[in-house]
Amino acid sequence: MRNPEGPAGHNDGVRVPLSPDDEMIKLAQRYVNAGRGGSIRYLKLLGSALYLPDRKVIRFGRALADDARQILDEDLEVLLDSEWRARFTAAWLIALDRRVQFRERLTPMLLESELVHAGAGYCLALARFGEAEDAAILSAYLDRYLPQVERRYDQEDALGALMLVDAKLGTDHAGRFLTPGDLWETFATANSDASGCKRAMEERVSFAESAMDGTLAQWAAQRDST
Repeated sequence: MRNPEGPAGHNDGVRVPLSPDDEMIKLAQRYVNAGRGGSIRYLKLLGSALYLPDRKVIRFGRALADDARQILDEDLEVLLDSEWRARFTAAWLIALDRRVQFRERLTPMLLESELVHAGAGYCLALARFGEAEDAAILSAYLDRYLPQVERRYDQEDALGALMLVDAKLGTDHAGRFLTPGDLWETFATANSDASGCKRAMEERVSFAESAMDGTLAQWAAQRDST
């Protein structure tokens, strides 16, 4: 028997509002789980995206930038109310389009650190915003979580983001964490160093900028030459 309402969410050509759960599923399919198998967007954003072959990384970055420009603020809000994959991807989209109006929303989410991985996206967004307020937020996060060496959350991402904001603003907010014997030295392991944190965040920010500026081909060529 045919559905009298026609396609899901429609009735005689008039869109019927989706339930909150259905809306979340729809947005996740569109923005978070785009792709197939190992090519699903959020999985690539977690690690491999910046190391794809040139043609693939350019295609991936262009699609991500298109979505970052087009997604509505209210749809980003829905994603930020969901689980970590949706929050993480939403933060990337916010970062690419530099939607600074989300700073107030992202701040408590970063400081509370309720969900894994999402904080890395928040740090990227703050690094892209690159203003004094963002340095203050990142500093507050490091003040709270660097002493908690048993909780290895997003401290490295936050430090890298703060160092980038410092470089942009000509400030040195990160300096007080990096003095010998201070919080970073206590927190850091043999496999982590401050310069590496900055470099990793700088790579993501550079990718985001190039995706939005339409210069991914140049970005990929420079990446390949280093």
